[in-house]
Amino acid sequence: MSVQKTTGLFFGTFNPIHIGHMAIANYIKSFANMDELWFIVSPQSPFKKHQTISDDRHRLEMVRQAIGNTPGYRASDVEFQMPTPSYTIDTIVYLNEKHPRRKFSLIMGADNLEQITKWKNYEELLKRCPIFVYPRPGHSVDVPAGANITVVNAPLMEISSSFIRKAVQENREIPFFLPQGVWEYIEKMNLYR
Repeated sequence: MSVQKTTGLFFGTFNPIHIGHMAIANYIKSFANMDELWFIVSPQSPFKKHQTISDDRHRLEMVRQAIGNTPGYRASDVEFQMPTPSYTIDTIVYLNEKHPRRKFSLIMGADNLEQITKWKNYEELLKRCPIFVYPRPGHSVDVPAGANITVVNAPLMEISSSFIRKAVQENREIPFFLPQGVWEYIEKMNLYR
């Protein structure tokens, strides 16, 4: 039997993806010794039903621009073909069936961990895969008893996609907050104006 590839799943709307996302992904992939890290671009979070988000294809393309040809990273549109709102447990079950030779881990911020008991079938999710939690400003980490959760000492990132969108809307020059290809794509497609 072949060795399973360890694969981290970093879910998000990535509206847009920014250097904070990239730094966290890089840190966790490296320090958790993952073979690959997939950015799962979510069409709609059940907790953000009223948030206006850019078209799915724009957000997927921005993730592709961000990672470029960097080995070990992948942009995934797996949730685009699934019912919305998207539920993490459904995506995990689907990916486990489709990729039986991969060992998936979930990557989330402390803010999401605080809400995990509100997630669909969260007990099943906690049983199915290890979770790596990174710090978020203003959020503490309480690990549920018996859960396979590792709190990583990743850098605390105070950059948010909402900050980026607001700055772009106000015509601020913020190219260093985004991977170069993402900044260029936003400018070219006139996003968030």
